[in-house]
Amino acid sequence: MSLRQVVRSSKFRHVFGQPAKADQCYEDVRVSQTTWDSGFCAVNPKFVALICEASGGGAFLVLPLCKVWEIPDGGLTLPLREPVVTLEGHTKRVGIVAWHPTAQNVLLSAGCDNVILVWDVGTGVAVLTLGPDVHPDTIYSVDWRRDGALICTSCRDKRVRVIEPRKGTIVAEKDRPHEGTRPVHAVFVSEGKILTTGFSRMSERQVALWDTKHLEEPLSLQELDTSSGVLLPFFDPDTNIVYLCGK
Repeated sequence: MSLRQVVRSSKFRHVFGQPAKADQCYEDVRVSQTTWDSGFCAVNPKFVALICEASGGGAFLVLPLCKVWEIPDGGLTLPLREPVVTLEGHTKRVGIVAWHPTAQNVLLSAGCDNVILVWDVGTGVAVLTLGPDVHPDTIYSVDWRRDGALICTSCRDKRVRVIEPRKGTIVAEKDRPHEGTRPVHAVFVSEGKILTTGFSRMSERQVALWDTKHLEEPLSLQELDTSSGVLLPFFDPDTNIVYLCGK
């Protein structure tokens, strides 16, 4: 058997990311330094939402602010110094923001108060609230399904939940998708399936694929390596590729 028949070629093998130049970056943005294992922003083709540092006037108080910035169609000609809207509703700091994949001006935020809010950015009003009765502990990750009908979340209580946000009901739930004690993250991938990252009991980093209709056992479970860094999954629906970022 020839080597050509054994080794699978990949068009992404020699693709490497390049950092943007200084004139293509945003400066003087006070990004929060106190969020947990999550991304600090959510971006779509026209908007970027950032979790910003904000003082609450007290030594132990941090105001939970989600600030939305608008990028003009022709690009930036002047530095952005004022957000389009500031969203206030959480009682503790915000750690996660995510744009709705299909509805315009709909933004989701999750905070250390164990509350998920869905915002109408145009009016600055929270239109949906998922309170601490849904997530009794810290929320590690939140992700929209591609059609926006469902969200999947992972929580410090070791559960992954599939939630219908309009009704505030839990559609499906999996206890301890990974046996380790470190944080679990979950994202929707193609065909409505969920991919989770976590740890085994021996601190081995794992990736698992789940069917939302049958969460008893994973469709696939792969151990990657041994490390204490949390893996953050990012799914690209156009290429059907999952990127894992180690923190």
